[in-house]
Amino acid sequence: MNATFQEIGSCLEEAETFALLSHVRPDGDAIGSQIALGFALEAMGKKVRLINEDGLPDNLAFMAGADRIETPPAEPIGVDVVIALDTATKPRLGDHALAAVANAGRWINIDHHKSNPGYGDLNHIDDSSPATGQILYHLITELGLPMPPETRDAIYVAVSTDTGSFQYAGTTVDTYEMAADLVRRGLEVGRINALTYDNHPMRRVELMRALLNTLEVESEGRVAHWQLTMDTVRSLGLKPEDSEGLIDTIRAIQGVIVALFFEELETGKIRVSMRSKDPRVDACKVCQQFGGGGHSLAAGIRMPGPIEEARRKVLEAVNAEISQIDP
Repeated sequence: MNATFQEIGSCLEEAETFALLSHVRPDGDAIGSQIALGFALEAMGKKVRLINEDGLPDNLAFMAGADRIETPPAEPIGVDVVIALDTATKPRLGDHALAAVANAGRWINIDHHKSNPGYGDLNHIDDSSPATGQILYHLITELGLPMPPETRDAIYVAVSTDTGSFQYAGTTVDTYEMAADLVRRGLEVGRINALTYDNHPMRRVELMRALLNTLEVESEGRVAHWQLTMDTVRSLGLKPEDSEGLIDTIRAIQGVIVALFFEELETGKIRVSMRSKDPRVDACKVCQQFGGGGHSLAAGIRMPGPIEEARRKVLEAVNAEISQIDP
């Protein structure tokens, strides 16, 4: 069962030292959530470390407080509480991050993925929330915790990036009211939006060109997909964050219901990102067939390669779902 904010608040009050973790290949909601809660806790007088398996992506380095994100230390650290944020399953935190906090006394798990099994001692999973950052906004405001500028701005980035800049179906009145409150608290919307969305390296444009050359549309125009191979990653000198959000380009094609991004990883596994524009095609349900998960309209998988075989299997499952709905 979900822990209440009051139960989580009691744990935050009682403990003195914290490690905040988020998932591998972190996005804006993951890093934003760590910064948001981390600085709120520090303003309460707590000692906090912000740890991510892969470290800070370049595209989020503009965030105030981002310099506090560290990769896992080699030796285990002693903290009273570990807080996992925006991470659907414990292994997604990464082996080194898990090893670093192996001696922690208690785990809190705060997330918005419906596939989250509740792996903490205290769990608060709200799959109706469009972002973990929005859950933290309510946690902080309802408990009366401090909201320093770093927390305020990080919440906005977390929610904005996970809602497609307040465009996706999960965006609610509550989301806009939260954003309005953050502006009242001093958020500079124009500056933060420019740094978030209008500040990409040239290699991201080159990546877009390469991806478009692999684009395929099938199932009578209702499924669009493209792929990124390691050869392209190496030739363009890409970083993992360079592909963040690009799937929305093919998701926006008129008539497309499901968009998929297949990506080769250094490990030989294939990362699959899936977006659905129709609730009758549950992306999470499809991804769970291959050990993945996420949300109804946005989910992902990490599965064995080669990429051609992974693509064949996933597309077969997607097309089976598509075939059951009216054109």
